Amino acid sequence: MTVLIVGGSGFLGTELTRQAVAAGRATAATFTTAPGSVPQATWHALDLREAERVEAVVVEVNPHLVINATSSMADWAVTAEGPARLAMAAAKLGCRLVHVSSDAVFSGARIHYDESCPPDPVTPYGAAKAAAETGVRLLAPNAVIARTSLIIGGARSVHVRLVHDLAAGEREGVLFTDDIRCPVHVADLAAALLELGSSDAHGVHHLAGADAVSRHELGVLIAKRDGLAPSRLPKGLRAGTALPGALDVRLDSRATQRQLHTTLRGARQFLAAGA
Repeated sequence: MTVLIVGGSGFLGTELTRQAVAAGRATAATFTTAPGSVPQATWHALDLREAERVEAVVVEVNPHLVINATSSMADWAVTAEGPARLAMAAAKLGCRLVHVSSDAVFSGARIHYDESCPPDPVTPYGAAKAAAETGVRLLAPNAVIARTSLIIGGARSVHVRLVHDLAAGEREGVLFTDDIRCPVHVADLAAALLELGSSDAHGVHHLAGADAVSRHELGVLIAKRDGLAPSRLPKGLRAGTALPGALDVRLDSRATQRQLHTTLRGARQFLAAGA
């Protein structure tokens, strides 16, 4: 099976590319500025804003499976419209598509969200992600839309870097005790995405960790794993600040987990294990 990882030079994309290669799959991956760090993959420059280039790369690679792991925050042309262009190309060429979405599509009004919950975003990024989901659903009905949460791993994780910078006094800010998510380890997430892509699954799936933790608790767990002093992590409340976005969003991944061999570990488990 030939796999195309779109956004292969990013944090999640690198792990997807590494695992696909390790599994013996013919693997191609895309980048925007420079090829990624997995030399066994074939690398292709790709800007999701360019519809003709999107189709040209898919035609050249001729993959069985495309996984879209790109992340360009609130850039509408990339985050919302790019996945639609990719879905059109995948549908035209008969490729299987897995699109990675986010818990940012939810407002937090109901706290607990399973796969049946419709998006109700409250930020530009969440709106772009929700629009991408709609485009993928319409253009590639057999695609998997995989919503996830904070992605944790080594030093390339933005959340891990933040904790290290705060502990070293190199960045201002606090870790909120009332901002709650369900973090997932990058290796678990990548394995689950590849597993879904190799199955006959379709529609919306949730791929988040089993533990709901605050940003501060997550920071303390990361600090303990990495030998940092948790007492050096400043904490505070996000409620009452002007920061946009949901406070408490907990993806319920139990229905998807029952379909998977891959275990989506909780942050308390994988960080205590040193992962």
